[in-house]
Amino acid sequence: MEVPLIAAAVFVVVVLILAGRRLLRPGRPPYRKVDSLLTAAERSFYGVLLKAVDGETLVFAKVRLADVLWLPRDTRDRQAHHNRIIGKHLDFVLCSRDTLAPRLAIELDDSSHSRPARRERDSFVDAALSAAGLPLLRVPVRRAYSPHDLGEMIRGLLTPL
Repeated sequence: MEVPLIAAAVFVVVVLILAGRRLLRPGRPPYRKVDSLLTAAERSFYGVLLKAVDGETLVFAKVRLADVLWLPRDTRDRQAHHNRIIGKHLDFVLCSRDTLAPRLAIELDDSSHSRPARRERDSFVDAALSAAGLPLLRVPVRRAYSPHDLGEMIRGLLTPL
């Protein structure tokens, strides 16, 4: 009885070693493609958002805050300020079709936004966008959205072309 157990253990070890070599081959990064850029709630909202905007506005998803904001060269503690935005993203950014200038940021707020750390992050993003002059629309996650109502909210906040 001991021989089959030892053989089984050796077999398992060999399989694990071979699997590990395939996944961690030198020169082959371990990355995998995500199934979707957006969560199910974000995909649902995105569909309504596309219906709500006019033809002059493009919708971009998952835009890094560092791609929307910039810091003047002479900014005191510039690197520290940059570090605060580099790892953050906005759910959606509406841009001018002609110039791709950002006109409105949109954050889809789910229940995670009630956590203290998330509220602190949200407060920082609100202040940073406000300082840069980019309006922000916060939309609570819902089961359904009205394209008309969403369009009205957006038009009321869009920066001029």
